[in-house]
Amino acid sequence: MTTAQVHPLLVELVTEELPPKALNKLGKAFAEGISSVLAKKQLLSAECKVIDYATPRRLAVHLSHVLDQAPEQAFTEKLMPAKVGLTPDGQATPALVKKLESKGLGHLQPADLISESDGKQDYLYAKGTAPGASLPESLQEALEAAIAGLPIPKVMRYQLDDGKTSVKFVRPAHHLVALHGANVVPIATLGLNADRVSNGHRFMGKATLSITSPDTYVAQLADEGKVIASFDDRRSAITQQLAAQAAALGGTIGQGPEVDALLDEVTALVEHPTVYAGQFDPKFLAVPSECLILTMRLNQKYFPLFEPTTGKLTHRFLIVSNMQVADPRHIIEGNERVVRPRLADAQFFFDTDRKSTLESRVESLANRVYHNKLGSQRDRIERVRAIARYVAAQLGGNEQHADRAALLAKADLNSNMVGEFPELQGIMGAYYAQGDNEPADVVTAIGEQYRIRLDEPVNASSLTSAILFIAERAETLVGIWGIGLVPSGERDPYGLRRAALGLISAFEQLAAGDYIGPGKTGTLALRSLLDKTAETFSQFGLAASTVDDVTSFIYERYRNQLGADHDRNVVDAVLSLEPPLHEVQARVAACSSFAQMPEAQSLAAANKRITNLLKKADHVPDSVDTGKLAEPAEQALAAQIAQVEPEARRQFADGDFAGSLATLSHTRNAVDQFFNDVMVMAEDLEIRNNRLALLGQLGRLMNQVADISRLAQ
Repeated sequence: MTTAQVHPLLVELVTEELPPKALNKLGKAFAEGISSVLAKKQLLSAECKVIDYATPRRLAVHLSHVLDQAPEQAFTEKLMPAKVGLTPDGQATPALVKKLESKGLGHLQPADLISESDGKQDYLYAKGTAPGASLPESLQEALEAAIAGLPIPKVMRYQLDDGKTSVKFVRPAHHLVALHGANVVPIATLGLNADRVSNGHRFMGKATLSITSPDTYVAQLADEGKVIASFDDRRSAITQQLAAQAAALGGTIGQGPEVDALLDEVTALVEHPTVYAGQFDPKFLAVPSECLILTMRLNQKYFPLFEPTTGKLTHRFLIVSNMQVADPRHIIEGNERVVRPRLADAQFFFDTDRKSTLESRVESLANRVYHNKLGSQRDRIERVRAIARYVAAQLGGNEQHADRAALLAKADLNSNMVGEFPELQGIMGAYYAQGDNEPADVVTAIGEQYRIRLDEPVNASSLTSAILFIAERAETLVGIWGIGLVPSGERDPYGLRRAALGLISAFEQLAAGDYIGPGKTGTLALRSLLDKTAETFSQFGLAASTVDDVTSFIYERYRNQLGADHDRNVVDAVLSLEPPLHEVQARVAACSSFAQMPEAQSLAAANKRITNLLKKADHVPDSVDTGKLAEPAEQALAAQIAQVEPEARRQFADGDFAGSLATLSHTRNAVDQFFNDVMVMAEDLEIRNNRLALLGQLGRLMNQVADISRLAQ
């Protein structure tokens, strides 16, 4: 038997320009698709390393240790009952012959088979060793699986060179490279037969180059083809060049998810990145910086430069080019020439929009549909205004400013700038409101209305923003849910999950500020907020269960959020009571501390027992008749409850949830003794009901902060 050969393997598919936003995922999926199949075929050595490559015009994978033939595989194949497969004289029946042929075992004779009992009857088994998988057949299977499994945004159909055959792929493919060591592996796909020919950079490198071996691939592409094969290496090179150029110009490209996303996109657009610096007329800096930044990043893929100390936008930008030239003047001037009309358009839109007040745009929103079952954006504005005024009244905010912010919040939707750049909704509204001399807190509220969540305690200057934030999310949740557009699975087109989490964050930050909670100036209850919101939809006929459903939905989102950082039993114990949203965090913290106390498990178990007893009872009196408490243990429990209840309730009212639970822990011994010595379900009905009343009093006291029965293990 020949020894299997182990060599590195390279598979490369050369294509036309691939979708840049999907490139990195495509590269990793291509590598995973091929390596996973080869691993299942046992063609990868234990030390095999897999490296994925992706450029605008290629997907490739390098596997360091790949066998040309997998080891022999032992097999056991259950065939059929022996009485069915063999004649009385031990010959194969037609049924057995057919079965063996269907399994690819037609060469076996009855003497080669084993008969074993399965406990009921004798069965025939075929046992032996089969040759391991070979690389060519397995790689063909792996390539087809990898191509089929690519997360392709949109497939295109194109015709092959024969003028007859058409195939489907993300982009037309031109070369297929498959090398095991120095040898080509004979596979084919998309009308291409594997060879060793690849393409270099369109302008800087060799048009075609012959790959010597998998281990020379990266170096050959870089040296001969002027292509950096690795996505991560290109991204790193771009990042370093951007940092160097920015530092040389005394600026910074900034940071954040927008910068990271742009880095990923330009990495997917170039094969040999070189960074150049350009500039535009400083007069355009009079336009809001968000407009200039967006048009440079979104339309031109430029990196605007900012002052490192103030963060203000400068008139310089960096270009990531796919060409490295000795004299880049033409590249720089060309890009400057291209960006100039873009910036001029932004300036024109801004200047034109400012000729009309923001308020003058409100009525035209009657022509803009919000949802065909919920009316226009103008209708929505009136709903949000009513909700905002209600929230402001509850929190002691400025009702006039809250109403004004809600009135103007969507007015910029009909502006020229937002029409060109929808991403600037709210941002432009704030600029236009400021130009109209609207109150500062109204301006801030308009500009911050699209935040995902509130992440700072609410204070006097941010209260109007929080009110508009709450009103909008409440309107969205109730309205969209009420017409049946409920999130399902991963689908949530109207962002109801995000709206729920945003609303939760608002209650948290109101509590962290000066507005909700013991000793605070205002109050706001979730249920009342949703009831008020539902009233604003009276003419649209929402489902009757909408408020109940939305309330449950919000608490369920909170449960999922808290479950990532806290014990699930603790979270369930708190949220099962659906407490005020602004108290949830404090209650969870208190309950977490209580769960660590030695008394917790005993009291949790007792609470669970109390709950079950009260559920089964036909009647539980509201008050306890102390004169009917005859047993010492029940008298002791009643005395203990009387001692701790005033303090526990005072602490609870003050928001000292941890203190309230700690006070409650003093009842443990009395509770344990009660259940050891007292028969609750006594035959005497009056005694039984009195004992149930005592347990009801204890249960209400125990479950102020959380349903502690859920802590029982």
